[in-house]
Amino acid sequence: MAKKSKLPSQADPSRLSPYDEDGEGLHVVIETPKGSRNTAVGCLLSCRIIGVIEGEQGKKKDPERNDRIIAIEQANHSFADIRHVRDLGKQFVRELEDFFVNYHELSGTKYRVLDVRGPGEAEKRIKDGIRAFKKS
Repeated sequence: MAKKSKLPSQADPSRLSPYDEDGEGLHVVIETPKGSRNTAVGCLLSCRIIGVIEGEQGKKKDPERNDRIIAIEQANHSFADIRHVRDLGKQFVRELEDFFVNYHELSGTKYRVLDVRGPGEAEKRIKDGIRAFKKS
């Protein structure tokens, strides 16, 4: 699902992103080669989608969905054989889950992991986000 394009220099990346269920741009976690310095907010990378961490944040009575797409940068030869989030191993996935829980906790919100799903579900979420973006 790699697509090459160039953002206009004055573009607001949040307005060019497909939406997720919380009305924000889709959140994507990208595993890049160790020591990679070619990434920055708003840069464009060719990636392979491998899964999604399904989660929700906020109060249990009024939760807000906040899923995280998991991807591997195409140039990442260390992860060349990874095609599905389960290929990362249980420990690695648990560390990703813990990262999001702790990240939200530091900002004063609760984050609950609901499930971890593969690339098929992740691509569905991306397509849903594209449809929502086109309607806006």
